[in-house]
This record gives sequence, structure tokens and C-alpha cells, in this order.
Amino acid sequence: MRILLVDDERDLVAALAERFSFRGIDADFATSGDDALNMAKENAYDLAVLDVKMPKISGLELSKRLYRILPEMKCIFLTGHGSALDFEAGASSGAPYLVKPVNIDLLVKEIHKVLGTGEDG
Repeated sequence: MRILLVDDERDLVAALAERFSFRGIDADFATSGDDALNMAKENAYDLAVLDVKMPKISGLELSKRLYRILPEMKCIFLTGHGSALDFEAGASSGAPYLVKPVNIDLLVKEIHKVLGTGEDG
């Protein structure tokens, strides 16, 4: 399983990528939508974990652009705000939303659920 983490908070995605590696999950990270799009052109990702609110390209818009590159890829959204608007957008996209700060075990469980891989990956 290979995932892409995208958040403008570099420390957050770097830490998540490191913690995923301890769990046997191959994770790359980007700190901008443009970087994420370039990475998706070079790598096949099974899933992207996207921050909803980012400069230039929101996580929702980024997911649409990523789907054009990798149509089979799944998404999970992270939001630091937890607003009703964020959750409505998530419901319409069909992708799960988690509120930051996110519990790593909960996020890993959600990744396995979305990918249908079970807890053991």
C-alpha cells in the first residue's frame, strides 16, 4: 500500500509519514497541492490523505485533480476546523473526514477500511 499525505503543515505530514513507516505503510508527503499533483504523475498511490484547508488549492479541489491522474485512488480528508461545511463537502465527495489533531491509530484504521485491506494491511 502506498499513500500520499498532503498538508501545508510540514511537521505534521513528515511525522505522519514516519509513523506510517513504523506500521509498514509506504507514505510520501507534500506540503502543497502543486507538489502533490507532480508526485501523483510520477507515482501510483492507493490513497491520499488531504488537508481540507490549504493555500492555493483546497483539499477538495486537489482530490478532483488527483482523481484525473489516478482514477482508482481513494481519499481521506483531514480538517482542523470541523465545520458543518467541511463535513457536508465530505459527505458529497463520499470520502471520510477526520478532525485534526488526528489519532494515528484511528487514521490507520480508516485507511485500511477505505482500501478494504483489513487491519493487518
